Order: sequence, then structure tokens, then C-alpha cells
Amino acid sequence: MHGPIEPAYPPLDTLKRIARDLWIVDGPLIRFGMPWPKMPFPTRMTVVRQDDALFIHSPTPLVPSLKAEIEAIGRPRWIIGPNRLHYWWIPDWRRAFPEADVYLAPRIAEQARGRIDFPYRPLDREQGYPWDETIATLPVHGSFMTEVVFFHRPSATLIVADLIENFEPRKASSMWMRWLMRLGGVLAPDGQMPRDMRLTYAKQKVQLREAVERMIAWGPKRVVIAHGRWFETDGAAELRRAFRWLL
Repeated sequence: MHGPIEPAYPPLDTLKRIARDLWIVDGPLIRFGMPWPKMPFPTRMTVVRQDDALFIHSPTPLVPSLKAEIEAIGRPRWIIGPNRLHYWWIPDWRRAFPEADVYLAPRIAEQARGRIDFPYRPLDREQGYPWDETIATLPVHGSFMTEVVFFHRPSATLIVADLIENFEPRKASSMWMRWLMRLGGVLAPDGQMPRDMRLTYAKQKVQLREAVERMIAWGPKRVVIAHGRWFETDGAAELRRAFRWLL
């Protein structure tokens, strides 16, 4: 007899190497959205190593075993909040690694309502960062939020948070939830930018299209996303598919 479907991506809270100097960490399931119904969101962090410095993108919970794994591969130097919704566990990482610099996308401090009560650096431009040698930075500005995406050049990996979501139907808890995912445009294997987020970019469609075209021009082999099944191959083709409504 088969057990219940695991909605997240175990094993959780552990490094999973996907390329040289590049790891993901699958985190716990969270619930997010309107007061009802709240959608289940599996979470994912990305870790990039540049020499011995670690770039921590969208941190997941820092459990003791993960902290030991992180310290074994390098030292966290940059902790990244890529958009106003991805900040919750950043204070825990800063307490554990006080020498790391925290970089936050616009409006995180406003969204966090006091949870971010320590100094941080703005993540609001395309270059001039200490990781520029190996990681390209691209802010994608919208009326609700700015998401900052990254491209790890050595592995040709695009790293995004919410610009694409790709929820597998087999992990959904019910037919009703699968219907909501399809309605929202985020049901795998055709996960895209959520339809409600598209509305927030209505006045920035030209800029959004230019940003997507830039990402495609980078020629990503893979696309790591924060929620749902990430794209292990054909990254540029997946971008064209996910943003065909825009391109």
C-alpha cells in the first residue's frame, strides 16, 4: 500500500548539489494567499559558492544539521531576499552568521513589519555587487513588488523566486486544489507566472518582456524556482513556454 503523497520535496533541510558550486535546499510546506483558501507552497533555497563565500538565496529554515552542512562547504557571505514575500527566515540566518551581509529587494522591510530590525543593503540595481564576477543580477520591477533574479554564469543556471511557479498535480491535496492551480496558471508541467502576479505587471509589460528576453539571451540550461518542480534541463525553452503569453 502506498503512503500519503508528500507535498514538499524530501529530503528536506539538506544540501542537494545540482551543479559545481551550486546547491538547492528543499524546505517545508507553507500556506500562503487569501484568508481562504490558502495555497500550499513547497519552499526552496539556492546556495551558490564563489571561492569560499556563499550566496544564500531565499533562505529556508536553518536547522542544526543544515547549518553544519553549510559550514562544511563555505561561509555565508551574502544573504538574499529576492522579493518582498521571501524574507521570513532571513533573521535566523543573520543571527547565525552575523558577518554576512543581508541584501533585500525593495519593500521587504515594509512587508516584514519590524521583523527586519537590523542593517541591510538594497538590492535595487543590476551590478556593483561583490558577486558580479560569477552571478548576474536583474531586478524585474512591478507595481506590487520587484523580484530580483540571478544568473549563475559558470553553471548557466537561472535562479528565480515567484516569477514562475510549477505545482505538480500529483502533490495537490485535492481536485479542488488542482483546479485552483490550473486557474492560476501554475499547474505543472505548464507552470507560469501566477495570473494574479501578471496583473501587477500590467503597467510594466514592456519592461517585463525586456527582462524575460534578457533571461532567455543568457541561455540558461536550468531554471531553479522557489515553489514547485524546478526545470532541470532546457531552461531557455522553459522560459519561452512559461512566458509565451507575454512574448
